[in-house]
Amino acid sequence: MDKRKLFTIFSVVLVEMLSFSIVLPLLPYLAVDLGASASQIGLLAATYPIAQLIGAPLLGKLSDRYGRKPILLASIVGTGAAFVVLATAHSLPILFVSRFIDGITGGNINVAQAYISDVTTEKNRGRALGMIGAAFGLGFILGPATGGVLASINYSLPAWLGAGLEVMNIVLVSVLLKESLTTADRARLALKPRKFIDFQGLRNSLTHHRVGPLLTIRTFSSLSFGIFESGFALWGIAALALTVGQNGLVLAWVGVLSVIMQAFFIGKLTDRFSDDNLILAALAIAAVSLGIWGFIPNLWLLVLLMPAISVGLAVTNTVTTSALTKSVARDEVGGILGVQTSILSFTRIPAPIIAGVLIERSAVWTPGVLAGLLVGSMVPYAWRKLCVTPGKAACELEELPAEE
Repeated sequence: MDKRKLFTIFSVVLVEMLSFSIVLPLLPYLAVDLGASASQIGLLAATYPIAQLIGAPLLGKLSDRYGRKPILLASIVGTGAAFVVLATAHSLPILFVSRFIDGITGGNINVAQAYISDVTTEKNRGRALGMIGAAFGLGFILGPATGGVLASINYSLPAWLGAGLEVMNIVLVSVLLKESLTTADRARLALKPRKFIDFQGLRNSLTHHRVGPLLTIRTFSSLSFGIFESGFALWGIAALALTVGQNGLVLAWVGVLSVIMQAFFIGKLTDRFSDDNLILAALAIAAVSLGIWGFIPNLWLLVLLMPAISVGLAVTNTVTTSALTKSVARDEVGGILGVQTSILSFTRIPAPIIAGVLIERSAVWTPGVLAGLLVGSMVPYAWRKLCVTPGKAACELEELPAEE
């Protein structure tokens, strides 16, 4: 594994997550300042994943055809443009436009993951993807805290900083990152038929004996995490009367735990245990900890619970992605990661709506219980469908069915 390439991709993803998370504290307050209602804020939160649902598979396939580097650069430029629109937004419709632009070009993380798959072997891919996960966590430590401080001075400052970080990423990718696909690779992939939204490819993926179960697990775990992530602030206010500062500190603590887990433990775990056994254990941990989250009575017990939630979700997400890349031929990695990102984007649409409705119209513990039940339902499913059932033959790589 080329450490320079890994470090460059790590830096790219870190800057992307910084620029993404730096505006998270800003958006609800800016929307209210522009006259948005609570339901409109929910729609604003859904705009990004709706746009990403369209853009991610397209970027994934384009990166197979034209190379990872040019598509990564194009997506970074799009994200930077979205931040400029956000910084200059003086009406609610323009705010929606900024989120749509960011979402439609938001497949850059997916392209970065495909790049990692290109330059690693199956043996060290889990460790490499764990480092990318660490960049996610580090970005979520630094981003919201920085964004909150800047937004308290001026609402446009976090967006301008995000745009500046994207310029930094453009330079970083242009200078340091070499294309991972050869000319022969791109020429061969260019012969395959391409569709704007590949419904046949999605059907093939979901019916694939190995990819289908992994995508199903990612769907349920992502919906659970989306309910937790989008509902956490509302739950903190309703259940524990947390201040904005306390909410920020807890989320920063989650980021710290994610960095530690992804950077120092994922690689060791994947060296010692199979992907399938790790997924099964992580699903169980996430189910129990999310269920307990709904009933936490005070801040200190919440802080103590966060390691379990972080471990369950981090291991599930990283190891499942790694397992997906090992389940198809190399030529299909970019496409399958695009399908995964689209599915995950789709789950981000209902998650904030579900969390808000449950907290507003039901008991405050219901989002946690629902999230726990959703991911918990995947434990027996994983036991049956993956390679953890005693006596079941080992899973082997199998190409996706050819498109008709």
